[in-house]
Order: sequence, then C-alpha cells, then structure tokens
Amino acid sequence: MILHTLIDYDALRVIWWLLLGVLLIGFAIMDGFDLGTGMLLPFVARTDLERRVVINTVGPVWEGNQVWLILGGGAIFAAWPPLYAVSFSGFYLAMFAILFALILRPVGFKYRSKREGMAWRSAWDWALFVGGLVPALVMGVAVGNVLQGVPFHLNDELRIFYDGTTLIELLNPYGLLCGLLSVAMLGMHGANWLVLKTEGEVEARARAIGSGAALATVLLFVLGGVWLYFGVSGYRIVGEIAKDGPSNPLAKAAELSPHAWFANYATRPWIIAGPLLGIVGALASFAALRARREIGAILASSLAIFGIISTVGLSMFPFILPSSIDPRSSLTVWDASSSHLTLFIMLVCAVIFVPIIIAYTTWVYRVLWGKVDAKAIADGSGHAY
Repeated sequence: MILHTLIDYDALRVIWWLLLGVLLIGFAIMDGFDLGTGMLLPFVARTDLERRVVINTVGPVWEGNQVWLILGGGAIFAAWPPLYAVSFSGFYLAMFAILFALILRPVGFKYRSKREGMAWRSAWDWALFVGGLVPALVMGVAVGNVLQGVPFHLNDELRIFYDGTTLIELLNPYGLLCGLLSVAMLGMHGANWLVLKTEGEVEARARAIGSGAALATVLLFVLGGVWLYFGVSGYRIVGEIAKDGPSNPLAKAAELSPHAWFANYATRPWIIAGPLLGIVGALASFAALRARREIGAILASSLAIFGIISTVGLSMFPFILPSSIDPRSSLTVWDASSSHLTLFIMLVCAVIFVPIIIAYTTWVYRVLWGKVDAKAIADGSGHAY
C-alpha cells in the first residue's frame, strides 16, 4: 500500500485549502499589528521618545511575524501552482508595491535612530507609515478584485494568459472599498497592540484611534457585503466536477451568476459564523477598548480578522481564483492543486513544523510580555531602537 493513499485526494485538497486559510489568517493576525502600528506611528506618537516607544513595541517581534507571510507564499507555490502562477504574475505590479513597502520597514527600523536630526528621523517615520499602509491597502484591493474575477484564461495546453494591463485597473471602486476595509481592520489591530504595550499619551491616542477603526471596520465590512450582493456577480460550477480528478480547470463548466457568492449560505448555513465573527469581533474590540480591557481588545480584533478573512474563503468555496473573461478557466479547490503525493508530503511537513513555529512564537511573546519602558529608552539602558 502506498502511504499517501491513506488520505483521499479530495480530502487532501480541502485540508490544504483550510491550511492556506490558516496561514493567511495567521499572517494577518501576527504581522497585521506590525503593519497597523506602522500606519499609526505618525498619529499616536508626537515626540521622538514616543515614536521610539511605538517602534520598540514591534521591534523585537516583527521579523518573526514575517514567517507567516513566507509560509503562506510557500504553500501557494507548492500546493496550488496555477494560483501562484496567475496571482504572482497577474498582480505583478501590486506585488512589487507590497515588496517595496515591506523593504522600507526593516530599513526604517534599523536606520531611523542612527542620526539625531529630526528631518532624518521624520523621513524614516513616514517610510514606516508607508511600509504599513501600502501592504494593508494593496492586499485588500487584491481580495476585492479576486471576488470580482481576475482577467486571465487558459489555452488548450493549460498555459496561463493574463489579460490585465495596469495597476490602475485593480483600483476599481469595489477593490478600493476592500482596501479601505483592510486598512481599518489592521489599523484597529495595531491600535489594540499599542494599547497593550504602551502607557500614557500614546496609549490614550491609540485607544481613541482603535475605537474609531473598530467602528469603521464594521461599517465597511457590512457595506462590502451589501455591495457584493447587489453589485458584484459571483461564479458557480455548472454540472458535476471530479473532486479527485486531475488538476485541469478546463475539465469543468462554470458561469457568472448574480448572488453566486451567497449560494453557499443556503447549502451550508453554518458558514454564517464567518461574517458574524467579523462583526462581533470588531464590536467587541470597541467595547473592550472603552472598558480598558487590553488583552480582550486584541483578542477581539484577532477574532474580527479571522471572521472577515474566513468570510471570503467560505463564500467563494470551491473557487480560489475565478476568471472574469473565461469562467471555465477559473481555479477551484478541485482542479488547481498539486498531485496527491505532493499534498501528502507537504501535510506531513506542516504537521511537524507548524506546531514548532507556534510553540516558539508563544515562548517569544511570553518572554517579551509587558509594557515598553519609556524611561529605559530615554536613558539608553534598554530596548533596541
């Protein structure tokens, strides 16, 4: 008996769809407060010391949080090769913008305090702001475009052709709405992190901004859902699809259909938990901030991120990347994965290494628990930045 046949091919495909969602949500939660902190830096901190306090809240952990981004990208590359090919080539300019912004972060962290001049430090503060805002905005815009369908098609040899042209095309109204939702969501998460890790005026400003961001998250999320229902057509599979067949998107039939992204709620009513968690989590974050419950606030914003991102995946299932110009070329869970053996080997690796990453991350945060000490920064007796 071949070992990898112990798990059916269709089951492995669903498992890796779930794992991909876990990795992307893990990135949004773990690296999301880093991005949110960068976005808020010019607004929650007004003096040089306050800005150093803010930077030192994420300075020891941001590099480790990037692991989730690497894991997510690696999972897409190995488990869903066609998805990797279309998204990383079709969204090339968007990916470049994200990469450029992410590069600004380590450079900003390392170089900001190398010189005393305020112009120098202010320039790097705004670089850190860009490094937080651009990835949050562009990633949200990308999700909005995925929900609308991406302009690509496959020929008879399964070669992928992307028919989009410019980054401006991605900045359509619905894409921008999703981008603003992403900014508000991660801004809320970053503010909650600052409330947890700082004191005094910085904490007070972060609390006020986080409260507004939480309400904005709820408003934009609900607006996005209403817009999706009335103004954006989804996609559905026509007829049967082989769930354990070879990865050939052209073997199925699919079509554009109004309200298609909401059909799963009729067949699987339990997935309503996704949007409910998104709304309840953001409202709970607002309530926790007003009640001065620091840990509760960041747990609530993490719950909101989980609910909002899972809503997209659950609504689209089994689609993972629909084609707006040739629905038959759309990539689904059942026809865009790697081989049965590859998915099994990757699953074994994930079972071994992901718990190790989680355990190490937990230990790091336990060691670094507590408020950033502004006095230690001022007298040079502690902290790195």
